Amino acid sequence: MQMKLKLTVAAALATLAGMASAQDMVVKIGHVAPLSGSQAHYGKDNENGVRMAIEDLNAQNVVIGGKKVKFEIVAEDDAADPKQGTAAAQKLCDSKVAGVVGHLNSGTTIPASKVYNDCGIPHITGAATNPNLTKPGYKTTYRIIANDNALGAGLAFYATDALKLKNVAIIDDRTAYGQGVADVFKKTALSKGMKVVDEQFTTDKATDFMAILTAVKSKNPDAIFFGGMDPQAGPMLRQMEQLGMSNVKYFGGDGICTAEIAKLAAGAKTIGNVVCAEGGASLSKMPGGEAWKKRYDAKYPNQFQVYSPYTYDATFVLVDAMKRANSTDPKVYTAELAKTNLKGVTTTIAFEPTGELKNPAITLYVYKDGKKSPLN
Repeated sequence: MQMKLKLTVAAALATLAGMASAQDMVVKIGHVAPLSGSQAHYGKDNENGVRMAIEDLNAQNVVIGGKKVKFEIVAEDDAADPKQGTAAAQKLCDSKVAGVVGHLNSGTTIPASKVYNDCGIPHITGAATNPNLTKPGYKTTYRIIANDNALGAGLAFYATDALKLKNVAIIDDRTAYGQGVADVFKKTALSKGMKVVDEQFTTDKATDFMAILTAVKSKNPDAIFFGGMDPQAGPMLRQMEQLGMSNVKYFGGDGICTAEIAKLAAGAKTIGNVVCAEGGASLSKMPGGEAWKKRYDAKYPNQFQVYSPYTYDATFVLVDAMKRANSTDPKVYTAELAKTNLKGVTTTIAFEPTGELKNPAITLYVYKDGKKSPLN
């Protein structure tokens, strides 16, 4: 009889456990970035940030709407291509993810933002910086990093006020990001009395810049501003050295502000002339930056680039809004994003009515002995 009672109790407990796990809710969070092509190192870093956040959230046993939530990532590759970006966004809409962290490039994020708006899913980018992203006024679009108005202007101020440079040549890769940050730099530099002696254009696939640089060299600039990403900036720095342009300063936004650029420049001394800007504080000045980076490096050795702390925070921002709304339904919790006040790894995150980050910081960096070092 006692044995039978024990078996009955065990069966009841097993049934209860089964019911509890049945009540657990799987919530999918999408992530999109280039996971193939020349920008895959950025994309992988961004994805790592989201994966790490999801692991940390799952360890917290989050309960929303009376159910324990298990978060899962749905990762898509947009290959830094606008058409692939909108296709990935539509795929995430069709998969009914609860929210999206992404994309990396402004050229993919801007068209994807309309897709997310149309299907009613919020997305937060920790990387795309073109100011036009938030101009349509979508209530589903948020950015947790400084935009190009801050980055381009900050670099122009440093070039004129600190370095007293007079003449600059501007090169951009014709992408939404590259052209956008170059335009802001140009306008600010001109307003500060700097002369733009040449403007040249390339693509985000090019690797040979000899013709462009030869034309630029003939105008004797003190500096080059490059609007683009590190797969182009690295070879450009090598070719500048080959052309004897070793005294020309080289400015760029967060797209070139990576650890990878030193490798891509392959030992060129011109890496020492780079001044680049990143949205946000340096890791050492972020509230949780250094401790977070140690954990990141232990999980993903030698993969850190730029944006993973932001994609990590973006994931927490989505879940924080779900918790406050007591719902994982985008129709219910999206409105809570506008009220965010969250202490993240990168900063305390709160948004302007436009979806832009309140009080964004920027940091300028140089490369000392090939290592990225903050200036401010």
